[in-house]
Amino acid sequence: MADKKPSASEAPFAKRIDPAKEALSPEQLQFMRQVELEHWRKTSQKLKTRNVLTGLAIGAVVVGIYGYTFWSVSQEKILDEIDEEAKRRSQTPKTGAN
Repeated sequence: MADKKPSASEAPFAKRIDPAKEALSPEQLQFMRQVELEHWRKTSQKLKTRNVLTGLAIGAVVVGIYGYTFWSVSQEKILDEIDEEAKRRSQTPKTGAN
């Protein structure tokens, strides 16, 4: 199914050509370059917009994860727990087994 070539069109403007095999005039080559350049301008604008949106979405996810990490595991809570554990250890009487 992938081997099928597109059917030849009767319209001269839709005919596919190979510039390497056919002798084209400099005007025709220049026109082809202009058309290709315009096509790249249109598609690059769409791609640029998509890339910016994708970058913003990834950045938002990263900032969200980073913020959640700091919120859920803050240094003050960890230090408070360490201080409480140290106080409990210092309040227990020392025996030969400790």
